[in-house]
Order: sequence, then C-alpha cells, then structure tokens
Amino acid sequence: MKQREAKDRYVIIMAGGRGERFWPVSREKTPKQLIPLLGGRSFLQQAVERVLPLVPLHNILVITNDVQAPEVRRQLPRLPRENLIAEPVGRDTCAAVTLGAALVGARSTTAVMAVLPADHVIPEEKKFQQVLSDAFDLAGRGQAIITIGIQPTEPATGYGYIRVGETLPPPQGVKSYKTAFHRAEQFVEKPHFDKALEYLNSGQYRWNAGMFIWSFVTITEGLQKHQPEMYEACQRWFKAAATPAKLQRVLAKEYPEIKKISIDYALMEHAQNVIVADGTFSWDDLGSWTALARHLKPDPEGNCAVADFIHVDGARNIIFDARTKARKTPIAVVGLRDAILVQTDDAVLLAHKSQAQKVKELVRRLAEDPRLKKLV
Repeated sequence: MKQREAKDRYVIIMAGGRGERFWPVSREKTPKQLIPLLGGRSFLQQAVERVLPLVPLHNILVITNDVQAPEVRRQLPRLPRENLIAEPVGRDTCAAVTLGAALVGARSTTAVMAVLPADHVIPEEKKFQQVLSDAFDLAGRGQAIITIGIQPTEPATGYGYIRVGETLPPPQGVKSYKTAFHRAEQFVEKPHFDKALEYLNSGQYRWNAGMFIWSFVTITEGLQKHQPEMYEACQRWFKAAATPAKLQRVLAKEYPEIKKISIDYALMEHAQNVIVADGTFSWDDLGSWTALARHLKPDPEGNCAVADFIHVDGARNIIFDARTKARKTPIAVVGLRDAILVQTDDAVLLAHKSQAQKVKELVRRLAEDPRLKKLV
C-alpha cells in the first residue's frame, strides 16, 4: 500500500456500548468490549490490532463515553490522547458517525474512513483486512457508501439482513478486486426463523454487520441530503475539532439535544449509493452468553466451560468463572442442563439458555434496586 494512501485512511472504532447481556462480567464501566472474554485481550484491543496493518495508529480514533474512557485509555496506552473521544451521552450510531466524520474531516477533507464496532469476533484477520483494503480503495474513488455484509452461515434471527444485487464490475482502469461488491437493494429488519431460512437459502442476502467505509465528502453529502440537522452539527463540530477542550464544551452543550437514531435508519435505508462488500471471513457479533459458546470447545456432553468445572449428568451448559485468581474455586453441578452459570467476585448468574436475552431485563431490575444498583 502506498504511504500516501495510508496517510489518508482513518478508522473510527465505536466503543460506547453497554453489553448488558454479558452481566455480571460486563458492567457499565467495563462492558463486554473492554473485557477479555476470549483470550487474553479485550475485544477493543483486538479491534485496534486488526486494523493496524492498514492504518497508522495516529489515524485510529475511538469514540466511547465518559464512564468508560479511563479504562479505554488504560487498555490503549499508545493511542494519542486526542484520538480518544468521549460522548457526553449516548445518542445512537448516527450521532457517533457524525462526530467521527467531523473529527476525521478536520484532519483531512480528502480522507476515507472506516467505522467499525469494538466488540466483534473476527478470527480470520487476513481475510478481513483484504476486504477492508478493497473497500477503502473503492470508497476513495467515488461517491460510494460501502457496508460490509457477512455471508450468512445459518438462519440467524438476531441480525438485520441486506438484499444484494448483481456483482458490480470494478471501476474503469482498476484491475479486479479480490472482494466482490454488490449494489444494496434492500435493508431488512431482524426476521423470524422461517424468513431467515428463506434469506439463507436464496443466497441473495447478507448479515448487516454495522461496518461502514466512505470518504469524508460522501458521508457529509449523505447527511446533508437525508439528515440536514446532523449535517449542520457535523459542520459545527468540524470547526471545533482542532481544539479538543473547545470540542468537549460544544459537545457537552449540543449532544443531549441531538436526535437519537441509528445510522441504518438515518442514512443507509434512504441512500441510493450503498454498495455491499462481501465479507467472506468468519464473524460473530457476540450478543449474549449463548453466542460465546460458539467459540469455546465443548466437552463430550456439550458443556462449554471457562472454569475449574466438574459435573455429574450435566449437559450443554455454559460455565464461566470470572473471579480473581485468589477467589477461584471448583464449580460442581449435578443434573444441570442447558444452563448458563457465571461467577464474579460479587455476583452469580444462573439462567436457562433459552432466556439468555432476558439478562438485559435483569440488569434493568438491578439498576432500580437501591441495594443492588452498585452491581450494574
């Protein structure tokens, strides 16, 4: 890759999520993207390392919130101080994208940027880097809004889908990309199982992974056309971005009033210039404890354990011991099936696997109880 190209390429990592379904390990100050659920590094640390072969560290920006910023700073000590931005309040992904565009544009109005979540599992890093590199190149050549769509491997009902058209030819004068690009024809909400099966079998749909690549000019034009209020905010933040203290004052004043809307609803579903890059790498958006089991080696009875675990007639359980080393003790179960058992130093979660999504509801209950809200 040419030095000039790398200089004008940026990555914005969105790292402000709460990860409530991974309670009690995930907490408000240390949500799932900041904890090492798989391996010794957090998902955020992995997300940064994954893009370093394509983008210099000083071109990587992390958008988080005030509560999580100290832990993000601790985990990414080499990240320049001004590259860590804390939103005063969460206003969904369109506001974060708009802020990211203002920050990047203030550094280079000819920049091309990728907007990536901090909490995805992508084991095949080289394949991901190839797709991202091709998407950077295409986005830098014209007015394309590019999103990476993942080839579905099962009829998942927890993801949105994108219907894609024919494979697009490469731009004139460009030799073929290794990545296939398609025109986006329709964004579809999370489907029920039968519909998801239909999408999978048709071969015409991709999972919506929430990864975007566009030039500064393209994203600001898209906002101007479809979200004029966001565009105006982008202009104001762009002007303040050169002085971090001034930007923080402007954001503190304006951010709470900004419309709370996702980038999918705000822009992607309206724009006519959306292109889908085929994500042919293995990928997982870990949404709950049951999803974690896909990445753990089961015993002969299907139990997945990150713990000193022993059982009699236990089957298909997920056991996770996140206690500090001095407090770890063996976890023994008898006759327990299809359960989630998670232990931390100050809390225990026991749930049926079929109810894993309701952990979020449990966190809400904890927050309402004066005795227990310290556990959130």
